[in-house]
Amino acid sequence: MKTLVANIGWIRFIGCTLLLLSGCQATQQSDSRYTIKQDTAPTRVPLAHETIDPTPIYEQPSRGGNKNYTVWGKDYQVLPTAEGFIETGIASWYGKKFHGHLTSNGEVYDMYSMSAAHKNLPLPTYVRVTNLDNGRKAVVRVNDRGPFHPGRIIDLSYAAAYKLGVTQTGTAKVKIEALHSAPGYYIQVEKGQLKNTLEEKSTAIAALFQLPTKIVENSGTFHLIAGPMEEQAQAQQLVADLIRSGYVNAQEFTNIRPVHELPEQSQ
Repeated sequence: MKTLVANIGWIRFIGCTLLLLSGCQATQQSDSRYTIKQDTAPTRVPLAHETIDPTPIYEQPSRGGNKNYTVWGKDYQVLPTAEGFIETGIASWYGKKFHGHLTSNGEVYDMYSMSAAHKNLPLPTYVRVTNLDNGRKAVVRVNDRGPFHPGRIIDLSYAAAYKLGVTQTGTAKVKIEALHSAPGYYIQVEKGQLKNTLEEKSTAIAALFQLPTKIVENSGTFHLIAGPMEEQAQAQQLVADLIRSGYVNAQEFTNIRPVHELPEQSQ
């Protein structure tokens, strides 16, 4: 990995330690927690399914990482909304050194997920990134803060950088466009505290019903979501099919009604 990326990683660590950005403060107390001193690329490239663009869906702002903060004496303002946000500048990426550690909003960084870090956007925010050097596009979910190196506007996960062709060059000129939830109807299939259990069910449901699925976290609870679907009748039919398949708490909602506001279902 280039020295530039290593410097970005070091600045992210120092910034989080000094500022107590919610996700970072819990664990980034000393550099000894990193087993790798200089950020590097992993030993394998992303698999095809790891570079699929995530589907934007309404998510409540994270409890951590959404307050204004200061890094190296510079103040950063977190935007109240991402609506209409467009930015052009230089992208970099971060990888193996940070894999498995907490992001600024308290999630675990997965270098094989389609995610990114940004200094000002609300967490989480979905953005479309266009590599202006080669025309490649990707959708990423912003869940971290950075990069704090001068002139950089976004830090891409390894998977996102690979898809965009940035891993070969280290940096690239990009255009960022904030996205909003895709219009349509969704199903909350199930929720719980164990993400791994829901991920297994997510894979099975996606294969069985040929629909995109997603795990959404809110206040420590994970929600298994299926959709979107354009027609309400289609969503209602899927709810019936899921209930018959044993998912008795499946319920429909729209992207206008956030998942955390769904009423409790009787067990």
